[in-house]
Amino acid sequence: MSVTFTITLEQILLLAPNARSSYREAFSSGQEMLDDCDISATGLRIAHFMAQVLHETGGLTIQFENLNYSPERLPKVWPSRFLPKGPLDPVEYAHNPQKLANAVYAGRMGNLGPDDGFNYRGRGLLQLTGKQSYAEASKIVRKDFPDAPDFVTSPDQVISAAWCLQVAVSEWLAKGCNALADQDNIKAVTRAINGGQIGIADRTEWARKTKAVWLPAEAK
Repeated sequence: MSVTFTITLEQILLLAPNARSSYREAFSSGQEMLDDCDISATGLRIAHFMAQVLHETGGLTIQFENLNYSPERLPKVWPSRFLPKGPLDPVEYAHNPQKLANAVYAGRMGNLGPDDGFNYRGRGLLQLTGKQSYAEASKIVRKDFPDAPDFVTSPDQVISAAWCLQVAVSEWLAKGCNALADQDNIKAVTRAINGGQIGIADRTEWARKTKAVWLPAEAK
């Protein structure tokens, strides 16, 4: 007999006591979807899914990508774009999220319009980023939920209680993360979600915490 693992509000608040109300609401009504996409088929899958979510959202407190950087920090985050190695003066982009996003995200990830970088900056449980990703999320989510909004024209729906979990799950499945979670490979899951290994230490620490919640003692 198969066992389905659940995500309860009590578990969410244990890990993320300051979770935003929209995220709490999404998980409170999201079990059926987690079952349908087999994330809840094993404790290991849930543990890896939640570790990535908790990292990307700073413990379910972040809705939008934080692009409010100091002049000193910008060359460390984007060394090829800002002085001394890159062409851009960090002073001109510091503490200006819109100008920064439109500069560093322009011409990639489907961003073509002058304000696309900012309009399609990171949002939601897995920080969906780039116009192309918003379009793909719309297409994937609408397969199961025909009434889902077009996230390209309504990008803030990505952080809404009604759709944030569906968007995160669609991204997780599109990137084959169930199989990677089955291997208990935090680096592979992170590469799929992030494109690299940014924040791997924090993601690994979150995985330790989520495994303590969703894995049986003998499987830890």
